[in-house]
Amino acid sequence: MSQSAHSTQSPTSFEELVAEAEAAPTEGWDFSWFEGRATEARPSWGYARAMGERLAKAEAALDIQTGGGEVLNSADRLPPLTVATEGWPPNVAKATALLRPRGAVVVASPEDAPLPFADGTFDLVTSRHPVGPQWAEIARVLRPGGTYFAQHVGPRSAYEVVEYFLGPQPEGQSADRHPDRERAGAEAAGLEIVDLRAERLRMEFYDIGAVVHFLRKVVWMVPGFTVDQYRDRLRTLHERIEAEGPFVAHSARQLIEARKP
Repeated sequence: MSQSAHSTQSPTSFEELVAEAEAAPTEGWDFSWFEGRATEARPSWGYARAMGERLAKAEAALDIQTGGGEVLNSADRLPPLTVATEGWPPNVAKATALLRPRGAVVVASPEDAPLPFADGTFDLVTSRHPVGPQWAEIARVLRPGGTYFAQHVGPRSAYEVVEYFLGPQPEGQSADRHPDRERAGAEAAGLEIVDLRAERLRMEFYDIGAVVHFLRKVVWMVPGFTVDQYRDRLRTLHERIEAEGPFVAHSARQLIEARKP
């Protein structure tokens, strides 16, 4: 999401803002549409830069749930063997167009399916915001001495948005994303934790269009979200933003680096 300050946009009415957000494409992990409409603080560790440094030294790398391939493509150098998986067909097409010219192969693979690779294929596995890490599969495809380096979404991320639309959520709803649970999952698969850090980061939505686009793009936040279903809640939130300023939420991010002995 954009880190810029709010700038004046042309659409201003509730209906205009919502219509514009509904028309915007949602494939890939390009968040430039939010420029001037929403901001999210960045984690201190700089995932893309750190990922790029590791890719530059790797021989064979796998990027899991690559989205539209934008994060992987940000690396200056890709290893001789670079493969990415992605499950959503529009993203598979987008990632292929972006990464094929760089010699990377994109494999269509559902996020919950076993990884379609032989044991010990990769010395580096990366992922930015996977739906859920398949620790046993990650460990299986890593070579001995290989590394899993990723940024995960932490527990109760952007729950101010979720709970505005769905009401209070059970405390254990996203407990499997807790750092302690992630550590346990990695270690159970035989990986050693090298680094594990967590941060909560401020998000601001400056207009209702940004909220609509966010919920259309990050579909697991409010499952089955449609404007028609939540029109009344959206209109109330629009009026609140107009009167009080940005709608504030907090994302949760975790950096995890694990090594296969």
